[in-house]
Amino acid sequence: MTVTMVYDLETIPDVTLGRRLLGLRQDEKSDSEVIELLIERRNSTHQSSSTFLPHHFHQIVAISVVVATSDWVKVWSLGDLTSEEPELLMRFFEGIERYTPTLVSWNGSGFDCPVLHYRSLLHGITSKRYWDIGDGDQGFRWNNYLSRYHRRHTDLMDVLSGYQSRAFAPLDEIATLLGFPGKMGMHGSEVFKQYQAGELEAIRHYCETDVLNTYLVYLRFQLIQGILDEDQWQLEQERLRETLLMTEKPHLMEFVDAWA
Repeated sequence: MTVTMVYDLETIPDVTLGRRLLGLRQDEKSDSEVIELLIERRNSTHQSSSTFLPHHFHQIVAISVVVATSDWVKVWSLGDLTSEEPELLMRFFEGIERYTPTLVSWNGSGFDCPVLHYRSLLHGITSKRYWDIGDGDQGFRWNNYLSRYHRRHTDLMDVLSGYQSRAFAPLDEIATLLGFPGKMGMHGSEVFKQYQAGELEAIRHYCETDVLNTYLVYLRFQLIQGILDEDQWQLEQERLRETLLMTEKPHLMEFVDAWA
């Protein structure tokens, strides 16, 4: 069975790591103050004005996936509202171990994968299949999850830009260009604020709409590759639409309503 797994992460700053690096006690600074200090530290070192922290400072709070086979398609967020980061990672890599899916992302090579790698290193999460480059399975020498130009993991932003950073585009704008809903509910920059407010469910819903946009862009990509013809492309879209309507979940119904 061929399995495609489109995925997306939502992260917050790892303030625990920040306190350790800055030599701060737990009660010495608020989380927001720790983040400000980390940004100042980064920018003074790199002579930058960016507010985006390096990858190893990102803690995963949600992983959402669209999984598609020839028989069904489904969207959900891994774990539940009580799941800690190690469980989210374990569930993600268990899916790879079990199904060896084609992974699909938007900027996965540039962001999601490095974060997954660092956090797996932190928590000791094992995935022989994911890290295989041909030692365990000779077929992975020529098509694995780690090599940039292999298709076992397709980073749509990377591929569509021709691997040129000057041509990188935000998912929201490409989704909007193609008539898909784009960003819904919040923006990535608002995730930490929402997390502090206890709105993890809203974060998971937002992540699911992002991964749905990615999946729709992927279907369009398969059309221009000739993997899907026009009729098949329409059928795959309709299959997804029907699946979302059947869930009767308000955020997914809203996504369908916003779908041009």
